[in-house]
Amino acid sequence: MPEPYYRDENVTLYHGDCLEVTEWLKADVLVTDPPYGRDWKQGELKGHFTANRTGIANDATSVVRDAALTLWGERQAVVFGDLMLAPPVGTKHVLIYRKPSNAGLRGAVGGYRRDAEAVYLIGPGHGSGIGGESSVLTTGAVMMGGALGLGGRTGPPPEKPLDVLERLIAPRPGIIADPFAGSGSTLVAARNLGRKAIGVELEERYCELIARRLDQMCLDFGGGA
Repeated sequence: MPEPYYRDENVTLYHGDCLEVTEWLKADVLVTDPPYGRDWKQGELKGHFTANRTGIANDATSVVRDAALTLWGERQAVVFGDLMLAPPVGTKHVLIYRKPSNAGLRGAVGGYRRDAEAVYLIGPGHGSGIGGESSVLTTGAVMMGGALGLGGRTGPPPEKPLDVLERLIAPRPGIIADPFAGSGSTLVAARNLGRKAIGVELEERYCELIARRLDQMCLDFGGGA
């Protein structure tokens, strides 16, 4: 069994490749923001944070995302993704995450911002029937200087605010898995809800960031990737 990079009473974090470090498979529900497979890179922009110009690890294709989902099997999962790409196999429903009102200004096409992403509900256990809340998820967070909380400054670029993550986690009982932990917002959101979570992160600099967040914040109301 690998040694955790970080552990507290709620969260266990491992440093490594989630296809090799598989402790996250012991969890009950997968909630993750994986590399989408769109080969994202942030361009040079004077006066803005550009720490992520090298792009996202394993984002050239969706192969790594799909391999992780294959390992997870036919169990309940909530997975963020790119609306321009095909949904993962086993998707039951697609929600829309609408970013803060000033997000997506860069890279606009035809006068429309890139301010929405997909949230795929995969596998069994999501329920069905009549009614329910809107499939468009919004956030109370705001963009600050081109970044939402930690993401874009010191963390991975696909930023997800804690209020959205908490809404996705809250109705799904059990231990939460995030094999693409990034700056750790899924893990922080789970802990804020009093839930247990297991994360894996490939890059040690982000493991260090996650450990620092969890050490320093009893409750974290910010945002991140």
